[in-house]
Amino acid sequence: MSEGSVVTFGETMALVRTTDIGSLRHAHGMALGIGGAETNVAIGLARLGVAVSWLGRVGDDSLGERVAREIRAEGVGVRAVVDADAATGLMIKERPSVASTAVHYYRAGSAGSRVSASDLPVGWIEEASLLHVTGITPLLSASARAAVLAAVDRARAAGVRVSFDINYRSALASATVAGPVLREIAEQADIVFGGADEFAILYPDAGPAEAAAALQDAGVETVVLKQGPDGASVFVADAVIESSGFVIDAIDTVGAGDAFVAGYLSALLEGLDIDASLHRAHACGAMACLVPGDWEAAPTRRELARFLAGDADPVRR
Repeated sequence: MSEGSVVTFGETMALVRTTDIGSLRHAHGMALGIGGAETNVAIGLARLGVAVSWLGRVGDDSLGERVAREIRAEGVGVRAVVDADAATGLMIKERPSVASTAVHYYRAGSAGSRVSASDLPVGWIEEASLLHVTGITPLLSASARAAVLAAVDRARAAGVRVSFDINYRSALASATVAGPVLREIAEQADIVFGGADEFAILYPDAGPAEAAAALQDAGVETVVLKQGPDGASVFVADAVIESSGFVIDAIDTVGAGDAFVAGYLSALLEGLDIDASLHRAHACGAMACLVPGDWEAAPTRRELARFLAGDADPVRR
């Protein structure tokens, strides 16, 4: 069991995905589930033995009930604020081809987008070891942005570490609009995750290394540059630690970045060094790509150990 606890909040939606390859125009089979960046991370952490709690708004509807039930069933503490005046958001995921995935969002005015600072209970953040937020939530609405800023302020005042995954979504705001918002949050975090294109949104005239330096000048301790199958780089103080990923045949890459973050944070909470943290993060990210779904393949400790041991036997007896 990892020491410490994590709290996170944001919108988790109902997720409908096609079960066959091809356009939605011709899809016959559909599967219903849930998905949201913050709960993807929360479930990943819970499966790795970390005490974690998620807060979010859901509609007073069956999909909202499903969201809360699924997350709770994964061992995550759930604080679902039921909003009687807005519906639970929906996303639809299709596989137009074997090599591509498209995600469509129906979340404007959703219950999840109406989260506010007043929804965050007294002591909830202050009693945690780490607060994890993403760049999705502050772009949902003015109240959601205020909630993230208030949460970060509360965490910093209480000495609680802040983790921020940029996780930019172009459907929510243009890069020009999103950049200052996300940069304000990133510069107050202790650890920042992002891809090269996301760091460029924070600092348009800088490359990844220059963006990392700018964040460190602002007080960020650790900057993690996620490079997918090409590995990752971690910028700390005057050092840069690089690590390679795993070679796999990916089935569904949606959620891989969240699994990576969960793996890294779980190792961080255990006090592992950066090399070991990256190794676990890469393994979790790779495993998340082996099964359809945003979080379903997030590994347990046993599954992670089996993967790292190179257990490729397709039949277990």
